[in-house]
Amino acid sequence: MQSSNTNDQRNLLTDFNRDGYIAINPLLASEEMAALNLEIERFIRDVVPEMPLAKVYYENKSDKSSLKQIQQMFEFDPYFEDLMLNGPARKIAEKVLQDEVVPINMQYFNKPAGIGKATPPHQDGFYFHLTPCEAVTGWLALEDVDEENGCIHYIRGSHKSDGFRNHGQTGVLGFSQGMTDFGTPSDVAETVAFPGSAGTFLMHHAKTIHWAGANQSQTRSRRALGFIYYAKSAKLDEVSKEAYQSKLDSRLAHAAKI
Repeated sequence: MQSSNTNDQRNLLTDFNRDGYIAINPLLASEEMAALNLEIERFIRDVVPEMPLAKVYYENKSDKSSLKQIQQMFEFDPYFEDLMLNGPARKIAEKVLQDEVVPINMQYFNKPAGIGKATPPHQDGFYFHLTPCEAVTGWLALEDVDEENGCIHYIRGSHKSDGFRNHGQTGVLGFSQGMTDFGTPSDVAETVAFPGSAGTFLMHHAKTIHWAGANQSQTRSRRALGFIYYAKSAKLDEVSKEAYQSKLDSRLAHAAKI
């Protein structure tokens, strides 16, 4: 595994500014991961059935075992609210952004065995509608991840570009917009893959290009927890953001995806 930082948080800011991402392996010890996974099982069992339909995505809407994504977990449960507001992800976000942060979203991600689709190449900031685009996404592996079941890939240094690359509709639930011009020689040369064990933590800048492959394993899922924080100094275009989300929800509902 090519890691910008392993078991050493002293150089997080330097690594983040240079590469557009950091990796800590592990962020949480095995016993902490076991406890976290039990809490996620509880959340899926007890909380998800009461959540708004637009907050929960399935690969197959009629098959509850195909759970793909959960949005805004910290708004529906005190355990995950505490993890989002007071956990290590927030502290790391503040360190790399060099600013106070605003907690925005905690997401559960899954690529179910054999059917988990690829995550298209994209830049998170394209969805965020921020000026300046100063935000991060954290990603915590809940189980071992590798190329077979869909590990994350980054393009090193891609956060340094002005603006965003061209994006268009993908048809992929949960990742509605993806890059339309991906695959340049520079993209290929600067690609870094991040397989890792349960407890591995990644964090990337909102302009960093990233993607993940489909889950080609017939026996293993690929579950993770995501954390989105905006820098306090970043200003959100509320009108643009709401229009985008409303249009997206309407399109997904029309397609019977949510």
